[in-house]
Amino acid sequence: MEYTHVATPERCYADFCLIPVGTGNVSVAEEVAEVQKLLKASGLTYTMHSAGTTVEGSWDEVMKVIGQAHSVVHSKGVVRVQSSMRVGTRTDKKQTAADKVKRVEDLLAKQATSS
Repeated sequence: MEYTHVATPERCYADFCLIPVGTGNVSVAEEVAEVQKLLKASGLTYTMHSAGTTVEGSWDEVMKVIGQAHSVVHSKGVVRVQSSMRVGTRTDKKQTAADKVKRVEDLLAKQATSS
């Protein structure tokens, strides 16, 4: 196998938490707001939650916008940025993050009505 020519997955979702380091402020709300503006401008599907953001799209689009998020926070004077990230892909079907949540909610509703 020619590993240098292995393609990336067509689509992915990434749940990431961007962490500004060394700001002297325990709040990250301002940095998160800037990242949310970037995500909105990107046109990608994303969902902010209390511990990060899930963003969906092509592998290249998702990785690019996460890199841009780092750059946006750096442009605000933050010299160090860390991100923790979980990335998911699948090849058997197309499924959005909303589809995944709905699947679980449907199961819970079914269980509630059968109890």
